[in-house]
Amino acid sequence: MSIKLIQSRDNPLYKQIRQLATSAQARKKAGQTLLDGVHLCQAWLLHRTAPSICVVSDTAASHHEVLAILKLCLERQVNCIQLPDALFAALSQVENGVEVLFVVDVPIPTHVDSLNENAILLDQLQDPGNVGSILRSAAAAGIKKIFCSPITVAAWSPKVLRAGMGAHFVVDIYESSDLPALVRNASIPVIATSSHVKQTIFEYDLSKQVAWLFGHEGQGVSAELLACASVQLAIPHDPAIESLNVAASAAVCLFEQLRQTKYN
Repeated sequence: MSIKLIQSRDNPLYKQIRQLATSAQARKKAGQTLLDGVHLCQAWLLHRTAPSICVVSDTAASHHEVLAILKLCLERQVNCIQLPDALFAALSQVENGVEVLFVVDVPIPTHVDSLNENAILLDQLQDPGNVGSILRSAAAAGIKKIFCSPITVAAWSPKVLRAGMGAHFVVDIYESSDLPALVRNASIPVIATSSHVKQTIFEYDLSKQVAWLFGHEGQGVSAELLACASVQLAIPHDPAIESLNVAASAAVCLFEQLRQTKYN
């Protein structure tokens, strides 16, 4: 195979990719998303399979990292296209990056009915940066199962992908999950954090399998889910600060669990 040159914004393939770049509805309908930038493309090739399409700009086509990516893609029979810089710019949200992106099929993990291993449940989170950061912390802490409520921001959106820095490719992400049903059927403790309880994450036994429940940036975990949680734990902090950011809270909890499990 060789790299196909596309010069017109009216090209059908270009228009298809442009829709994926600009429309969440189009991404959902196609079951595809865009990986924007060298790091995400390299991570996909390392941890997953070949992309559906590889796209580079004229300027980036001679970049040494892009050349390596193109070589691997061509070896794997990937459809590779090269665009004028202006056409590529309409697809990318990355400023001052190396202009390469993948179109990939969003992975669909095996269905899960109940919680029986370490997991994270995300209830109505709206900030892409928070969700991406939590995924990154989860991957670093060795937690593989992530369940997102229907109202949580789309985990495979380009903004969440950039914040996740490749974490998506080493965890299983279950979107539009019925969190109340999962919590009710859980065979492991489900933990929610709260500033209104005395027991802290440092006092609770986290050396066993648990599921962590994190909620909306402003409103927290819904009352329904909070009532179903096995236990509520506090994260000690200076009372001058009302609470921690949800991504920071998740990182503290996950790495305290890792400390108790591996380093205690």
